[in-house]
Amino acid sequence: AEHQHGRYNPLRDDWVLVSAHRVRRPWHGQLERPPSEDVPRWDAQNPLCPGARRAGGQVNPPYEGTFVFPNDFPALQPDAPEPDAGDHPLFRAAAARGVCKVMCFHPRSDLTLPLMSLAEIQAVVDKWAELAEELGAAYPWVQIFENKGAMMGCSNPHPHCQIWASSFLPNEARLEDRTQREYRSQHYVPMLLEYAEQEARRKERLVVENEHWLVVVPYWATWPFQTLLLPRRHVCRLQELRQDERDSLASIMKRLLIKYDNLFEVSFPYSMGWHGAPTGPHLEEDCGHWQLHAHYYPPLLRSATVRKFMVGYEMLAQAQRDLTPEQAAERLRSLPEVHYKQRPE
Repeated sequence: AEHQHGRYNPLRDDWVLVSAHRVRRPWHGQLERPPSEDVPRWDAQNPLCPGARRAGGQVNPPYEGTFVFPNDFPALQPDAPEPDAGDHPLFRAAAARGVCKVMCFHPRSDLTLPLMSLAEIQAVVDKWAELAEELGAAYPWVQIFENKGAMMGCSNPHPHCQIWASSFLPNEARLEDRTQREYRSQHYVPMLLEYAEQEARRKERLVVENEHWLVVVPYWATWPFQTLLLPRRHVCRLQELRQDERDSLASIMKRLLIKYDNLFEVSFPYSMGWHGAPTGPHLEEDCGHWQLHAHYYPPLLRSATVRKFMVGYEMLAQAQRDLTPEQAAERLRSLPEVHYKQRPE
């Protein structure tokens, strides 16, 4: 805890420098503005609200639960032309096709996931699984991700996520596919299944757990309060979860996200995303080396106004963190599971 050291990340085949003493250094750098607490329930000018008009002219239906629609500014399109292959190995190009969707979690703009009911979060999980199966029938990779908060580039406060399905395996997917495949060939067990069993036994990085899931600050975490959400059972894809596992997933997500908000008593920003076995043509392959998991990457370090910057050494050498994963886990673990906005007077 007091001396710098490196930790190996087997999922990414790289290292992180842990320098826990650096969190004590004085801070005279940039201070972030905490997110607004006065988000209206409904705003006719907000293109994600029920009944509102979006940029392309479409009017949202008066939805009462989740709502999915094609992204009005998609990064991927299904009919993109084939690029020139290039005339030199240093100038290569490849086709990139796909679809991009937006999913609103709830009709109210002022309700983030930790403030939603369990039934409402369960509906989100069920819709995720439905979209993963639907898009995964045709596309090799379906990336479900949420950018929460302006600090993470979210341009709209309405609770929502995005789903991008691509004709190719993105970099992170290819990397995790290789490392998990190599681990199983060497140790005869899926990497993250064994990792979950180890963390459940050791407890020191455990944040929350229930019958089907556990959340840990991974041993190799890069971001200050990064977490990894893992199933206890070997399961490759989101759509393969049983209904009881989906329901308990909603429960553990709510518990984790309440703790995040309670850490600095602010709507906690993060980027999160699901990683599971590739789909499309890979559905016919042996993907038993994969274990479904979700990454949470929050940027805040010391307070609601001081974030971790990935610059300098991190960009040019390797990732570095300012407190140990064990310290981060202890702080999160000790927080109450009643949201600070819902505590009795």
